[in-house]
Amino acid sequence: MKKIYGALLFTFIFHPLFAQQYQISGKITDTSGEIVPFASIYIKNTTKGVSANVDGSYKLTVDKGPVTLQYKAIGYKTASREINVTTDIIANQVLEVEQYTLNNVVIRPNAEDPAYEIIRQAIKNRKKHLNEVEEFSSHVYIKGLQKLVGAPKKFLGRDVQKSLDLDTNRKGIIYLSESTSNFSFSKPDRIREEMLSSKVSGRNNSFSWNKASDLMINFYENLVLERTGISSRSFVSPIADNALFYYRYKLLGTTEENGMTINKIEVLPKRKNDPVFRGIIYIADQSWRLMGTNIYLTSDAGINLLDTLNITQQSIKVENVYLPSTNKFEFNGKALGFKFEGYYIGIFNNYDVHPNFPKGYFTAEILKVNKAVNKKDSLYWMNNRPIPLTAEEQFDYKRKDSIAMRKTSKHYLDSVESKSNKFGIIKLLLTGYSLNKRYEKKSIYFDPLIRSVFYNTVEGVGIKYGATFRKVLEDRKFYSIRPEARYGFSNHQFTANLSGNYYYDPLKRASVGASFGSDIADLNRYGTMTLLSNSINTLLFERNLAKFYKKEYVNLYTGRELADGLQADLSVNYSRNSTLVNTSTDKLRDIEDREFTSNNPFTPNVEAPLFPTYRSLSATATLTYTIGQKYITRPDGKFYEDSKYPRFQVSYRKGFKNVLNSDVDYDLLSAEIYQEKVSMGLFGYSSFVLGAGKFLNNNLVFYPDSKHFRGNNSTIFPPNLRKFRYLDFYQYSTDREYFEAHFEHNFAGFLTNKIPLLRKAKLEEFVGVNYLTQPQKRNYTEYYFGLQRLIFSVSYGFAYDANKKVEQGFRIAIGL
Repeated sequence: MKKIYGALLFTFIFHPLFAQQYQISGKITDTSGEIVPFASIYIKNTTKGVSANVDGSYKLTVDKGPVTLQYKAIGYKTASREINVTTDIIANQVLEVEQYTLNNVVIRPNAEDPAYEIIRQAIKNRKKHLNEVEEFSSHVYIKGLQKLVGAPKKFLGRDVQKSLDLDTNRKGIIYLSESTSNFSFSKPDRIREEMLSSKVSGRNNSFSWNKASDLMINFYENLVLERTGISSRSFVSPIADNALFYYRYKLLGTTEENGMTINKIEVLPKRKNDPVFRGIIYIADQSWRLMGTNIYLTSDAGINLLDTLNITQQSIKVENVYLPSTNKFEFNGKALGFKFEGYYIGIFNNYDVHPNFPKGYFTAEILKVNKAVNKKDSLYWMNNRPIPLTAEEQFDYKRKDSIAMRKTSKHYLDSVESKSNKFGIIKLLLTGYSLNKRYEKKSIYFDPLIRSVFYNTVEGVGIKYGATFRKVLEDRKFYSIRPEARYGFSNHQFTANLSGNYYYDPLKRASVGASFGSDIADLNRYGTMTLLSNSINTLLFERNLAKFYKKEYVNLYTGRELADGLQADLSVNYSRNSTLVNTSTDKLRDIEDREFTSNNPFTPNVEAPLFPTYRSLSATATLTYTIGQKYITRPDGKFYEDSKYPRFQVSYRKGFKNVLNSDVDYDLLSAEIYQEKVSMGLFGYSSFVLGAGKFLNNNLVFYPDSKHFRGNNSTIFPPNLRKFRYLDFYQYSTDREYFEAHFEHNFAGFLTNKIPLLRKAKLEEFVGVNYLTQPQKRNYTEYYFGLQRLIFSVSYGFAYDANKKVEQGFRIAIGL
């Protein structure tokens, strides 16, 4: 106790002598008094610094004593200022516009602009600068803001101002978040980040989705912004090896900075719609190093949803190398009547380029978010926020955080629910009806009636209706229960079932569930068509494509992650299966020379039973492994990142003979490898699936237990890479061996961008091939090509059975 008291006494007496800190604050303007937003302010010869906000205001905490500050902003002269700090100080700073002159540069008419030789030298030294830093660690502050600057009065029948909490002009901040973290990097692409603090406006208990690696952009790479979702293809760096094919350059002038000659170069696309940047880059003479950028992308370059994306990057010297000090992504756009803008900015400081990471330091976990990160108080943020809040942001935090406190009260939630839970027949008909008890974290959702009524030739007019109860527990755990009933008015068959699921460990992606009852199921276990699509085909086109059987069943299943990227799933199913026959021939259109077929796909003209009534006990075990799977760990779960590598899946399904009177006897072993959106740089992306399997034992396999394939007999269908476009739904299921392959390449506008009309519509061209071989269908191949825009695609293709063409035609895919 005496030692503790002595230590405390020492701390209180001597702490002010060696740890006293003060705040330097001010506003940064240019010589005409205009605000200079997002300027960088650093303590000289260190990597400790802050950034001004959009209003030019800054705050920097420093120790007592003399300090030299450096003020930097792209397009302005760097200013240094010595300050003797003895108290809090207001230090406004005026920056002079950098005068880039061409005094020593001779530009002759019709001669090549001097910028081209500078760019050639930068390209020549690109790899050296790309590889000069093997690893580093740093502290990162990230701030993200999104705001609406225009919106319609109503959207989908809802009042936009009230729903999004906007002002009377339907403008305002809709997302504001800050975070700090420790970030580590090692070549080629290993990263590790630990979030230290998080703040989300209006969501006091939420965790920010900010991630430092999302703000890392390296223009020494040939292609940048790959796999970001900004576009289906990558963008060419202004100093890429082949940049001279894509860019035009103009030297705007040179200036001297810290003994270096800095060249200011304008970059422009040679062709309007190439995937390239516009704007200004700064390159140092002699070292030919990229010192900063202020470049942007427009919709002409093929970015999605946005009109403009501006990328500003400033660098700071760390020993003998330069690393980013500020990366800012600023954007604006419009969609569906909404106009929006915003930015994400990352401030990197406290660099260490000799971190000597221990063995095993980098794992599959790229970001870790602990429970305590969103518990920091306002004093913490005041001392650790390197960009001061603007008046608008301060108001947004204050108002929304106070509202957020009220929103968690039972009184408030009850008042909200008295309105949102109000029953409406139109709501129930079109979108379904939700009954929420937010304070208790419970909800019941009733299916929309429009999707519940159907027609098929087996049941006639029918209704399939269900409701889902969901209860959310702590740490993103939840359970759900769903009863469902179905009745056909022609065959008078009533079925009902109950299913439940418990998601009990989000960090291990672990769940357990069960279902039991009866149902009318598709003969193809993958399903063929939605009830609505089959109803339309049957009533309007006299094509009863889907075939059904009845099952009475009990199903148990569980799944969890065994290791990073390795998921295990196990299910046990016991069922009594029986065939059904057509009982209705109603139609709205009578198509000449077309008749309904029987419910047996192999005897279209005769209602013969496809299989006898039988009992089946089966178990299925599946292992799924993703190579190089990266993930984020948060208190509310484990979240996988898209992997750059394929995913493997091995499955074993066994039918047990004579157990619980089971009639089946088979063993099916199957394997699959697949990957979606493999980047091909400027040429778009490819996706593929390879699958193979074999019944090791097929002593007794009834049709519903066969290996089925995702066929298609309809012109309009939901997109699925594993889906054939012309293969019959049922004819080629097998109880023997099989091999299937699917490949599709999306050129992401590489060709259509050269055709004005298609370019304006932002259509993306794609080609694909599907292949199947099995004992009853050897060397079946489909080839197709088409155009795609977001969730819609139209294709034309050909199907060959060996070398014989068996079908061709258009297909329309709608991903609803």
